This record gives sequence, C-alpha cells and structure tokens, in this order.
Amino acid sequence: MTESDPAVLETAIRAALVLVSGLCVLCGYRVIRGPTNPDRVVALDAIATNVVAIAVLFALLTDRGLFITVSLVLAIIGFIATVAVAKFVTDGEVIE
Repeated sequence: MTESDPAVLETAIRAALVLVSGLCVLCGYRVIRGPTNPDRVVALDAIATNVVAIAVLFALLTDRGLFITVSLVLAIIGFIATVAVAKFVTDGEVIE
C-alpha cells in the first residue's frame, strides 16, 4: 500500500456523500411531483435508505462509531414508517 491510500479513500467517501445527497434531492422531486401515491411512498423509502447511507459514510469519514448506531436506528424507523405509509395507502388506515 502506498501512503496516498487514505487520501484516495477520503476522496471516494466524499464523492459518495455528494452522489447520495444528489440522489436524495432527486427522490425529493419524486415525492413532490410523483404521479401516484405509491410513487411517493417508494421515493420516501429511497430517501430513508439514502440518509442511512449518508450516516454510514459520515461514520467512515470521521471514524466515529456513533453514526453507525444512528444509521441502524434510522433504518429501523424508516422501515416502520414505510410499512405504515404503505398500509395507509392501500387500506386507508394504519391500525384497524
């Protein structure tokens, strides 16, 4: 390994952060302009997944394990929210 490897890794992580952030913006557009409600639900789920990816990339960039825990909590909350919204879209109510 050469001594420039940490710089290359940091550059790759920063590029991935920019890419995933751009994907969040595009998914936000789909949430606003989505032709149907299921399209909006899928876009919200993609935003939640991208936020988890951003937290993991930030943890790699800063060497802080706390962000991994945060990303796990965000993933769980995102999953529960997606299931609840999908049930609301299909059935009209979340809890029967």
